[in-house]
Amino acid sequence: MNSREFQDRLTRRARRAGLTVHAQLSAKLEAYFRLLAAWNKKINLAGMDLTDPSPESLDRLLIEPLVAARHAPTGAARMMDVGSGGGSPAIPFALAVPGLRLLMVESKTRKSVFLKEASRALEMDAEVLTSRFETLLTRPDLHEAHDLLTIRAVRVDPRLLMSLQAFVSPRGHIFLFRSSGGEGLDGVATPLKWVATIPLVEPLRSRLVVLSKDVPRGT
Repeated sequence: MNSREFQDRLTRRARRAGLTVHAQLSAKLEAYFRLLAAWNKKINLAGMDLTDPSPESLDRLLIEPLVAARHAPTGAARMMDVGSGGGSPAIPFALAVPGLRLLMVESKTRKSVFLKEASRALEMDAEVLTSRFETLLTRPDLHEAHDLLTIRAVRVDPRLLMSLQAFVSPRGHIFLFRSSGGEGLDGVATPLKWVATIPLVEPLRSRLVVLSKDVPRGT
């Protein structure tokens, strides 16, 4: 598939989701997708065949993060993505939000190598840590250091949320990407609170659960 054909498909999927993707971002997304597809032939990064981009693959890997990026907190400067895998939603999301510094956390070495190569090729302001996020809880420099934390394809429970909120600054947010969801999330406890559940891509029935972190009393 040549570049024009790819861009036509991407444009159609974006319009279906109510998005307009400018030329510079569109070119970056294509570069990311092609790099992902090439590596995906060697190691399973996406969980789907990317040889010929299907509507589902474009929706899941590119469109869904772009829709979520429209809800990025105003003034957000630092974003942490946990379990980054093949780089979606983190990379398309960060590409769509100018000035956002990205930290991707991935425990598998080969996937981490891909994330570093993608960040370099796309000239992103990004860092990749090859680690389980639990190990990073011992690093004070990462505590409350991120305006936004994103996570997808990970089972979320109250205990996990309480661990993740340690990386989020007061008034910061956690974005949970879910294949489907209701009007909230069971087990959300202080200092986190549920803000909204936002539809992302209707054919995927995907939702974005938005949580915010309260400011401690007396500050």
